[in-house]
This record gives sequence, C-alpha cells and structure tokens, in this order.
Amino acid sequence: MNVYDSDRMQDLMNAVGYENTDKIEDADMVIINTCHIREKASEKLFSDLGRVRIHKENKNGQMIVAVAGCVAQAEGEEIFKRSKIVDIVVGPESYQTLPDLVGKVLRENKKQINLDFSPNEKFDLLPNSKNLNQASSFLTVQEGCDKFCTFCVVPYTRGSEYSRDVKSIYEDALRLSEEGVKEIYLLGQNVNAYHGFDENRNQSSLAKLIEKIASIDSIERIRYTTSHPRDMTQELINVHRDVGKLMPFLHLPVQSGSNNVLKLMNRKHTRQEYFDIIARLREACPDIALSSDFIVGFPGESDKDFNDTIDLIEKVKFSQCYSFKYSKRPGTPASESSMQVEETIKDERLAQLQKLLTQQQIDFNNSFKNKTLKVLFEKQSPKSLKTSSNNKIQLWGKSPYLQSVIIDLDSEEEARNIFGKIHDVEILNSRPSSLVGRINNISHSN
Repeated sequence: MNVYDSDRMQDLMNAVGYENTDKIEDADMVIINTCHIREKASEKLFSDLGRVRIHKENKNGQMIVAVAGCVAQAEGEEIFKRSKIVDIVVGPESYQTLPDLVGKVLRENKKQINLDFSPNEKFDLLPNSKNLNQASSFLTVQEGCDKFCTFCVVPYTRGSEYSRDVKSIYEDALRLSEEGVKEIYLLGQNVNAYHGFDENRNQSSLAKLIEKIASIDSIERIRYTTSHPRDMTQELINVHRDVGKLMPFLHLPVQSGSNNVLKLMNRKHTRQEYFDIIARLREACPDIALSSDFIVGFPGESDKDFNDTIDLIEKVKFSQCYSFKYSKRPGTPASESSMQVEETIKDERLAQLQKLLTQQQIDFNNSFKNKTLKVLFEKQSPKSLKTSSNNKIQLWGKSPYLQSVIIDLDSEEEARNIFGKIHDVEILNSRPSSLVGRINNISHSN
C-alpha cells in the first residue's frame, strides 16, 4: 500500500510540473512517505529528516520537505516541533491535497498540515498514471480497518474500512491493461472485506470484483493482499477454483496459533477456524501456496501458547512468511498490558519459529526442481538488467506462487524480448528465497 501511495504522490506532483530525480541534492521537494507498522518508525523518520536537513541547508532553505503516511497521521503537529525543516505534514487519506499544500507553502511561506480522513475524495482527485512501462501493477480497492486488533495502529492511522466502487476500479484496471500491465495486485488493509457498489448500486464483494477484472482479456494474472481470516468467505474460496487468472497464492495472516493469544489480540477467529479455511482453500485449489504473518512474544504468550503456534505452522506448511517479535505501538491496548514478555524469550522464540519457516520455504522451493513454471518477467526497462558473474544478462520474474525466478540470457536483445511477458521456465535449481531456471526456446515462448 505504501509503494502504491508513493507512486500516486509522484503522479500528483508530476501533474503540476515536478519531475522525479534520483539525486536528493538536486531536489526542490522531498517527500518522506512513512509506515507506522514497523518498529521505531518515528525514530527512523527523524533520522531521515536529519540527513535531508543537510541538503536543505545547502540550498539555503529552498527545498520543500513533506512528511506523509501513517507516522504523519499519528504524530501530526509534533513533527513540526521536532524538525524545523518540515514544511508539510499530510496523512495517508489526504495526500491528494499535496499540490494545494505545496502552493500554499510557496505563496504564504507557512507550514501546512492535512490529516483529514477523506478516501472518497482522494480517489476522485488522484490523476491517472501514464507510461508505466511495467507488467505488474498495484491497484488499491479498499482502505482502512474496522478490526481493532490490540497490537495494531492501522485503524487509527488509516481510518475505518472504505471500499471503492466497482466501476472506478474496473476503469483503472482497463487503463492499466492498455498501458501493458499483465498482472494486477488488488490492495487493501483488509482487501477481502471489500464491499464496494456496482453500477446498479448493489453491494459487491472481492470475489465478484475479481471475476469482473478477469473479464479483461489482456489481464493475465490477478492477486490480492492483505486478507483477514474473518472475511475469507466460501464465495471467495470458490473463486480460487473457478477463475484461472487468479494466482494460486494467498497471504492470510494468522498472527498466532494459540486461541488464548488470538483472544488477547482481538483477532475474533480461532486456530480451528483458520485450519478450516485452509482445508477449504486446498479443496478448491489443491496447489495453492500459503503465506502468513506471525507475532511472537505477544503480551501474555506462554510457552504453551508459543508451542501452539509452532504446531499450527507444522500442520499448515507455508511457502513463505513474515515473522516479528512483538513491539509496543503507542496508543494500542496491548502496549498497556502488564503481561509483557522478556526480550530474551522473544529472541529465542523468534529464532525457533524462523528456523521452521525457513525450512518450509526451502522445502517448497525444492519441490519445483526439474519442473516447468510459467514466469512473468515484470520489468520492461533495460535499466533493470543485472550482469551476472559469467558475463550473461541476469533477469528475474515471478512464478504463479510468487517465487522470484532468475534466469541467465546471452544478450540484452534477448532480455528485451521477454520483459513484460509470460514464459515457460524450466527450474534447474532452488535457493531459500528464489528459483533458478532457463528458457529453452525464447523465440517460441508465449
């Protein structure tokens, strides 16, 4: 979502005459787009601002500095107090006003802030991206969260759940397809809670939205992230069976395998319900690859609770996962708990959990040796080429299961011919986080 938002902020500023630069010393404006999910997000922001300050001073102050995103939403006016170089603070639901805020800074020489929650207005005002030069693109369909997990700041920084209407999303998908995009990632903080209205003012669902986007001939792949178990309906599970363009991969965060911890987290699902969802998914789509999120050392997590998480991982078997030690987020209920777990215990549990998850990912990747996968090579620009040690051109793409697939080619011409296309790739070897393969006949690949 933050990558998507950063791209849209660039689109907004490009539309009013700004151009992108890779050199901060040349910039007339710097935008730091922030995420509050990661640990010590505020500290990292002010560390970055310290580096930007040097460049602003070198330009005699003639550089607009904006802080956007969820840290901006959470910290607000405090950012101005802690960093004098910041000119604009704007939240993730109000960054569509950036051009107006920049204009006011230039005209009035006065700091500007906008932390309003107005997602409907945001999507109405965002300009269309053009000349994407990429085969895969994000498309936001839903924002915000009504779940209020006790560890999470998203409901406070992104607001309540909001779904865009079907027509606007379809038009965006159609435009992306005309720009050469072959794969669309449907995005949302709780994307499977999508409930936008169609042209007849009937409430739709993510399943129906996927079916509609799949009707666009030139869109060959569809993915969605991130989902919540509470919103994993049978209708959506059936789409994994019935829509061939929907890739056999699902990121479905469970966070813990312990019913006790899940209750403390306010997840409103149980381990048994998660197992049931996985069983129905695998019945509908037997080859589906599963990913998840895990938090270890959550306040009140006992040895038994942690062992329940290990048991869940062993039973489900994941293709890849994200895992973290619990860390406090100011303003969340869990941060006030008196049952905090010692850091040394968190470290030990995380090491054990990640060892198991890493082995599962290795085993999953190893299972594709000597098989052929359809791989989408996602970049079209020759600038993305990397020369390997044997003087061949090394390129990467994505398998249907979201694995990175690396191939070596003899020339940049061959590389240009496969960018943005799906090719049959024979898998020669596997690595913990990628596959190595080859295209046997490039000229006859589809």
